[in-house]
Amino acid sequence: MRAGLPSASLVWFRQDLRLHDNPALAAAVRRGGPVIPVFVWAPEEERPWAPGRASRWWLARSLAALDAELRQRGSRLIVRRGPTVKALLRLACECGADTVIWNRRYEPAAVARDERVKAAMASETFNSALLFEPGQILNGSGRPFQVFSAFWRACQAMPEPAKPERAPARIPAPSRWPTSETAIDNSTAIEGWQPGEAGARVRLRRFLKRAGASYAVDRDRPDLEGTSRLSPHLHFGEIGPRQVWHAVGANESYRRELAWREFAYHLLFHFPQTPDEPFRTRRSEGPRQLDPRSLRLWQTGRTGYPIVDAGMRELIETGWMHNRVRMLAASFLVKDLLIGWEEGAAWFWDRLVDADLANNTLNWQWVAGCGADANPWFRIFNPVVQGEKFDPLGDYVRRWLPRLASLPSEWIHQPWAAPASVLSAAGVRLGRNYPRPVVDHRAAAERARAAVGRVSL
Repeated sequence: MRAGLPSASLVWFRQDLRLHDNPALAAAVRRGGPVIPVFVWAPEEERPWAPGRASRWWLARSLAALDAELRQRGSRLIVRRGPTVKALLRLACECGADTVIWNRRYEPAAVARDERVKAAMASETFNSALLFEPGQILNGSGRPFQVFSAFWRACQAMPEPAKPERAPARIPAPSRWPTSETAIDNSTAIEGWQPGEAGARVRLRRFLKRAGASYAVDRDRPDLEGTSRLSPHLHFGEIGPRQVWHAVGANESYRRELAWREFAYHLLFHFPQTPDEPFRTRRSEGPRQLDPRSLRLWQTGRTGYPIVDAGMRELIETGWMHNRVRMLAASFLVKDLLIGWEEGAAWFWDRLVDADLANNTLNWQWVAGCGADANPWFRIFNPVVQGEKFDPLGDYVRRWLPRLASLPSEWIHQPWAAPASVLSAAGVRLGRNYPRPVVDHRAAAERARAAVGRVSL
């Protein structure tokens, strides 16, 4: 390279698979030299929380979408296999790059890996994943918040998050592109999603047009299109939280949900042991047992409780589940079946397209009563009452459990209580084409409360 010309830069993409509001990419373009976008596939470095099958499906398609976006701006994505440090050093040598630039991650394995990269080569890092960095939101004692309401008030007292930046029109290319690899082999088939930055923008516009104004009311209704379904796009960084924050404007209910996501990341950063250990002592978590048969019935949507089974079927078929139903399914596993939250967290991790270590951990521990700002153990969701309240006509259940589609709304959330003539007319044969309840909810709830009382003595 001739004297006076800027050296090349590596832009290391991870969970920031977008061109708009991408501080690392913008910084590399401002340097003026060639920019080499790179993604390193090294799942072994993230064990035991390497991407699950649904995440791998999404990631492979999101990387293809990112490459297409880059090519429209005169660039392309280089994919290499890990180990990460070795892959980045080799690529820098091939391209004459003198620095690697990336946007920070906050999971324990990612933080440790970032430190190894910093020690090996010149680097520059930015925040693109959060509205506020973990060190910015602390209580009066300089400690991390452990209660969401106080955390949210602190966020509201902060200056408004910066407005998002536009994507660069052109990205300087090297005179010769290095080779790229096909890194992710995944044969999972999931329908109904458009991974990538363009898909994220479509999803956001659709939400703002159809459900944004009614979000506070409709977000708990799985039978309605009342949520944004942006969670996988946010997880993979195909859209950033600043973009969503400013797009929803004065919609405080949705901004509060963004803050809950933020709360999860701050807790994970400050308490990195929580994916594998309860935030609070096991004494507050309640009793547990592991019945493989009951676990399998829950995983496959055959508990006999329609709202729970519909959610698990939605998860199997789409890689996603409505948030209210996630809470119901999690409560049923942990409190009706007394199976540890770790089993549920691991299943969701493998099956969700929005599997996110921070949020998966916080939400499962919240339900189990052992997390920060946790739901108390004695609060046990009744799947029949919840189904009747949030899926009043049974449309959600009918969509995912077609065997029950002909049941009247009066019985669709408790088919075992329906008269035999109603079941016969609807073509429902309990124990044959739809299971009987794996447990009696009332008895299971009493058992759970009695057991946790003994544990807490």
